[in-house]
Amino acid sequence: MIARLAMLALTCLSFLPAPLAAQEATARFGRGDTPFLLRSTTDIAILGPVIARFAERNPELTVTYEQWGSNALFDRSRADCRGEGPVADAVFSSAVQQMVWLVNAACATPYRSPATEALPETRRWRDELWGVTMEPAVVVYNTRLLAGDEVPRSRFALLDALRAEPDRYRGRIATYDIAESGLGFLFAYADSLEATTFGSMLEAFARVGAVATCCSAEIIGGVAEGRYLIAYNVLGSYVATAAAGDEVGTILPEDYTLVLSRGYMIPRGADRAEASGRLLEFLLTPEAQGMLAAAGLVADMAAPETGLAPSARRSIPLTPALLVALDRNRRAQLLTRWSDAFQRAQVP
Repeated sequence: MIARLAMLALTCLSFLPAPLAAQEATARFGRGDTPFLLRSTTDIAILGPVIARFAERNPELTVTYEQWGSNALFDRSRADCRGEGPVADAVFSSAVQQMVWLVNAACATPYRSPATEALPETRRWRDELWGVTMEPAVVVYNTRLLAGDEVPRSRFALLDALRAEPDRYRGRIATYDIAESGLGFLFAYADSLEATTFGSMLEAFARVGAVATCCSAEIIGGVAEGRYLIAYNVLGSYVATAAAGDEVGTILPEDYTLVLSRGYMIPRGADRAEASGRLLEFLLTPEAQGMLAAAGLVADMAAPETGLAPSARRSIPLTPALLVALDRNRRAQLLTRWSDAFQRAQVP
């Protein structure tokens, strides 16, 4: 059934006109008379089956799904909040620091139900923002080019590997470009608070000429092809859905693993706020959570097979503390440190 719905999502995508410049793609689900607009950073091919099921259960709706990059979606949502454009009925983003900013700026509509109140406190804020998924940030490696005992299973082990064999890893370490990726910036910010290794990691990336790029697909594809040996802080759900094959392995870092819950918000002024609440309710049902798990968006971090100690799980909470990540001075300092490291990459 999930495969059939995924095929439907891609079919719908192929017949739509070209998207707006800031959008990456657009698809429609359902044939109802009531329009419903969902803007999301999640790939349509990944979330599409879940939205198709929601549309089946709500036949009065036609759901337009706009896929955006996180920074572009943030800009658009702020403009909408100022009354400068048609407001989405729901926004769903992995860059949760931006979602917290929108809620704090009074850009959201409250909603409460037993399902939302049952969420852990780290996954809900002010009855205006809810974490729907559970996705770890992982280390990705090429299984053909790195033997099992060579795979770094912590940040300390990765640092040791880069120091011991800089030529082997030169130009073959990849991660998100945090200036382009809101998700990448969030992970780097969380690392800067959490890790005693953060400064050392930047220095090591500089020494081996690490590559910063915008996109999960490019990073994972590069690892699968062997252009990169290792990719750092990649969202695990993208690896699970990339169909990269046996060439790509993943590690949950043993020192700590960041865990992200994508944020769902009902914008202020949404025309279909009641339907937005129904979509949120559906996303939190066992059926939808099962579909999200099958798509790699909900991971059981407590499962014994992860091998991850409870003390090593670091959920990124939906709290005002994330606003610090968007403070102009703090953001500029982090971007400067990051760009300095990558600009100082040595060429042999």
